[in-house]
Amino acid sequence: MTTELRSRKAIGGLSRAPARGLYRASGLTDLDLSKPMVGVANSWNEIIPGHVHLNRIAERIVAGIREAGGTPLVFGIPGICDGIAMGHEGMRYSLPSRDLIADSVESMIEAHQLDGWVGITNCDKITPGMLMAAGRLNVPAAIVTGGPMLPGTLGDKQLDLISIFEALGACASGKMSEEDVYQIERCACPGPGSCAGLFTANTMSCLTEVLGLSMPGCGTSHAISQEKLGTAFHTGKEIVRLIDQQRKPRDSIGAASFRNAIRADMAIGGSTNTCLHLPAIAAEFGVKLPLSVFDKISRGIPHLVNLRPGGPHFLIDFDRAGGVPAILNRIKDSLEETWNVFGMSMIDVASYSRILDENVIRPLTNPYHKEGGIAILKGNLAPDGAVIKQSAVSESSSRFTGKARVFNSEELATKAILGGKIRPGDAVIIRFEGPRGGPGMPEMLGPTSLITGMGLGDSVALITDGRFSGGTRGLSVGHVSPEAYVGGPLAVVKNGDKIEIDLKRRLLKLDISDKELKKRLKAFRPLKKPVSGMLLRYRELAKSAAEGAGILR
Repeated sequence: MTTELRSRKAIGGLSRAPARGLYRASGLTDLDLSKPMVGVANSWNEIIPGHVHLNRIAERIVAGIREAGGTPLVFGIPGICDGIAMGHEGMRYSLPSRDLIADSVESMIEAHQLDGWVGITNCDKITPGMLMAAGRLNVPAAIVTGGPMLPGTLGDKQLDLISIFEALGACASGKMSEEDVYQIERCACPGPGSCAGLFTANTMSCLTEVLGLSMPGCGTSHAISQEKLGTAFHTGKEIVRLIDQQRKPRDSIGAASFRNAIRADMAIGGSTNTCLHLPAIAAEFGVKLPLSVFDKISRGIPHLVNLRPGGPHFLIDFDRAGGVPAILNRIKDSLEETWNVFGMSMIDVASYSRILDENVIRPLTNPYHKEGGIAILKGNLAPDGAVIKQSAVSESSSRFTGKARVFNSEELATKAILGGKIRPGDAVIIRFEGPRGGPGMPEMLGPTSLITGMGLGDSVALITDGRFSGGTRGLSVGHVSPEAYVGGPLAVVKNGDKIEIDLKRRLLKLDISDKELKKRLKAFRPLKKPVSGMLLRYRELAKSAAEGAGILR
């Protein structure tokens, strides 16, 4: 190396003898201390099924680092399981944990002046948090995502986590027995990995690959696969090379990388949460990524892969069809030239890949939808924008007019849905659940799945300043900005108001006069929702959902 290792600031020279002494107490030798010091940020825990197997991946990364001449140093990173946290107070901690994770990586890498690092991650906020850290720190870095779980089976039917949520709705409407729900619960999640559809975790794993921070194929290789372990070993070797060459994330990843990620996102029909995560990650890379970019790209990239929850296929089908490199091959004429951190051209990755199943990855001439998976709606109800997964909306529901049913919390809305009080033609408004109002902008897979499970998915709209799981389908409009808590128009909707949604026109409208809207907004007073600790800090610092809901810096 021509540049001295960062770690020499911590352990080089006579004056750093105390630091070396502490490392010796941890088991390091003179030889270990002479090599590049490589952090391994491992988000393993025994709570999240997508993370219970990550120690196996860590072992292979460590082996690769050692073989390439580096000294691996493994440390832990927190993680929250959104599926377990959902539907109660714990869900308010999920989105704020994204910044906690980025801060945790930053703290460990900077405090110990490590030369580079590999992140081991797999789920909703953990992967975005690590990607944010990669841009912020800008020291050599790579990511290994842990991979999807296999779909569950019950008889001849394939299942996933969403199957359980929707079974609850079917049970509430009398279409399914409690015992049927328990049977699905026992079978839907058969083992380790992130949930088996194209929900937020797997969407972000795919986009990590497109951005260029993980190896080709990493995003869809499954948790139980030997391929995943091989990728881990190779990434461990590569990070030492990146340190030697001083190849940093910002050297490879710029604005074009984020636009390519959005292109892939639209083609595969990914989670609406990407409209929060990609802008927050981009900001750490010094790139501005407004919602308008998502909508512009969506109009030009067709939806080619129809995975759960909107379609019939699972991640295993996408992986067998060629995964992320194959979808890049399909849209390669729309891609900009970018490189991953390993020095590979993403155009080359796309060109050398093959589509192995055109029933899963459709041709451009036969898309599932002519436009991409996500649409950005605007109107007097969402002046700064709102987000909908249009690929998971039936054609018959693309235009909707209904009467508002207003709830000031997810809990109140859920109670009404379970109580049979929601009818076809209702526009369910759930407000004061945004980044600052929640606080924490909780996901609402429960209400949306209940509505779908009760057979109302095509006739009821749900509109919120909160957000949805990647498992949501139907007329679910989230991220309404400005949020109600800060006096956005959603705060002044009244029961019975007429609400209009038009996907083609990208419209979300409250059908009252401008004069009446101004009158209501003038009379608005914030809802009191006392919080403390981490949530209070997040409320005070959170940006709008239209800006990615990150914290002010």
